[in-house]
Amino acid sequence: MRRGFGMRFLVVGVLILLMFIPLFFVAEVVGGRRTLSNDTVTEIGRTWGGEQSFAGPRLVIPVTEEVIRETLRDKTDPETGAALIDPATGRARTETVRQRVTERRAPIHVYPRTFEATVSSTTELRRRGIFTAPVYRAQIEVDFDFPADTLAALNAGSSVIQWEEAWLEVFVSNSAGLRGDAVLTGPSGEIAMEPSGTPDQPGIRAELGDPRGGGGYHLSLGLNGAGRFLIAPVGRTSRVTMSSDWPDPSFTGAFLPDESEVTETGFTASWTIPHLARSLQQVTREEVSPYALGLMGFGVSLYEPNDFYQKAYRASRYGILYIALTFLTVLLVDRNRATPVHPVQYFLIGLAQSTFVLLMVSYAEQIGFGPAYLIAAGAVTVLLTLFGWIGLGLGKRSLVLGAMLALVYAVLFLILQSQDYALLAGSTLAFVAIAATMFATRNEEWYGPEGTGVFGRKKAEVPAPDGRSPGPAGG
Repeated sequence: MRRGFGMRFLVVGVLILLMFIPLFFVAEVVGGRRTLSNDTVTEIGRTWGGEQSFAGPRLVIPVTEEVIRETLRDKTDPETGAALIDPATGRARTETVRQRVTERRAPIHVYPRTFEATVSSTTELRRRGIFTAPVYRAQIEVDFDFPADTLAALNAGSSVIQWEEAWLEVFVSNSAGLRGDAVLTGPSGEIAMEPSGTPDQPGIRAELGDPRGGGGYHLSLGLNGAGRFLIAPVGRTSRVTMSSDWPDPSFTGAFLPDESEVTETGFTASWTIPHLARSLQQVTREEVSPYALGLMGFGVSLYEPNDFYQKAYRASRYGILYIALTFLTVLLVDRNRATPVHPVQYFLIGLAQSTFVLLMVSYAEQIGFGPAYLIAAGAVTVLLTLFGWIGLGLGKRSLVLGAMLALVYAVLFLILQSQDYALLAGSTLAFVAIAATMFATRNEEWYGPEGTGVFGRKKAEVPAPDGRSPGPAGG
């Protein structure tokens, strides 16, 4: 079978597949840097307050019940107090005593009828080394009430409700993030608040005394956090409004906002949650853990859209596409030359393009994604254009290679900037590249002329052993 441009095309195809190896290691390096960045950001956020979840307030009313307990005790001499011994057995005599004791029962938990919360936050970037993490300072204002008619209707059966011992509790997932004074105002004025004192229920509490008078309450507190903020809809009707200067919110949790407005200077969002939309009884004897309340929470994450590690990782995945386009361009520009480009030279071109991602990441960590991309793409484009002109001997035809590289990196930049249209742009670029190659090679003699070598070199003719006629070397 005659071998010519078709065989060169196949060899270049194999070289393209081999370039998956350096691209794989590049992706691993990028993944490692991203993991380091995420770990550092998590540590910064943890020391600032971490992801915060706010649940409450809820009213807790202790319940007691008097019961008769029978206990067995030793009989004693009324005069001496010494234990009486049974002569027949030699053991102490015993008697059954009935005592009336007061025991604690499961308390009554009452959630507010109305719950209106306003959360306003400001964000800032905290830095550790070359890594930064967004953190926030939130101010939470909550208005809620426990109506007198609801409390009057409480019934503990044979148990006794200890109204004077009632307290209010508010759960905060990380109490270390609390800043400033937490101020609780009730119908009779300001009420002192203290830490909850239990690791499994972090937060604050306030001793209310008898709450049967009803009325409204107002809670104000400051909270530091990072990454995410959630709030649980504990009211029979819960209305929550959030606002922040963070321009890229990601609304998350059990409920999405009814209304939201996102601008370059921040966002506002509001929720209205009816009691039928949540799995929480308004009055219950069951202990609902802070974790269970958090599962009903909703809020916002400080989303960093398309960070440069994510872009670099995606660029390494698209790497085989722009390496293949470069190889095809060199092959097509070079196809009519007597001395074609050697496979080693193709391999050098592929390695240069593989380092593009590493250059972009290393510079982006210092100066940001945009300038870093420009430097990396410009450096690779200039290097390969000069290599084509000088190293490959393409002359002015290397300008075609340079123009193609500029176009590919421009399209890649658009792909990396928009996740929504990345697949569309990438698939279109691949289709156009294949169509252009098919058009450029429409008249190609794929088998080549008789007697050509694998890369188009004509085999040298040597005299036959009998001296009658020359034959191809190695024939």
